[in-house]
This record gives sequence, structure tokens and C-alpha cells, in this order.
Amino acid sequence: MSVGIKVDFLWFPVGNSDFLHSFFSTICVNLEDNKWGSKYPVFMKKLYSGRLNTEDLAEAKKELNDIKEALSNLSPDKIVWDAEDLQKNPPWGIDISSDIKNLSEYFITSDGKNLISILNEALDESLLENVNLEIKNL
Repeated sequence: MSVGIKVDFLWFPVGNSDFLHSFFSTICVNLEDNKWGSKYPVFMKKLYSGRLNTEDLAEAKKELNDIKEALSNLSPDKIVWDAEDLQKNPPWGIDISSDIKNLSEYFITSDGKNLISILNEALDESLLENVNLEIKNL
């Protein structure tokens, strides 16, 4: 199933729902000591649940900036496909572009954009328009 981020009438495509779950799983395992939402509660709990209300946007943006910095210090081999099943691997295995030097560069959307950049852009639009941000299935 394909997912994206909805901000009012704007749509930011992400890709497969497993891919998005992998992004959150990677954060949980590598940055939160496998305790979902313990360090980034707004981003990991509220956004992962599908919605950020306007009052959560600024905090989510701060958390995402911290996540980006932390992931930039981790090598691509630290990818986690599923926090509930650490034996699972991405469908492409270890066959990734040599341009990917760290985990902040690993997650590329279905339309070829960096997921963290897309999330930042969506958060900025939500803040600018003062509207909720949602994760939606296509």
C-alpha cells in the first residue's frame, strides 16, 4: 500500500507503507534504544499514528531536526526494516547506491526525494498554513 503526507490540499508522496514503517523502526531501534517514542514522542507516536495537530507541529519539527542529525552519524548498515522483527531486511538487501553515506540519506521517496527533506517541507507548510499534517494511504 502506498502512503503520503497530506497538508491541506498539498500531497507529498512517500512510497510503500513498509518503507515508511522502516523509517520509524530505524529511529526506534537506533535512537530510542528500542523504546518507541521514548525520545521523540510527538514524531514517533503522534505522527506515526497518522496525524499531527497544529499544536504539535513546532515540536515535531525540532524532533525531526534532531533525528536527522543523529541519523547522519549512523552508517547505512544500521537500517532497520521492522522494529518488531529485526530479522527482516529491506527487499533490496544491501544493494544501495554508493551515494548513500549515512542513514539520513538512506530513505528516498517513490519520486526520488529525501524523506527527511519531504517531512521538513510538509512540516513547514503545515506551520505556514496553520493546518494539521496527516499520513494517508492511497
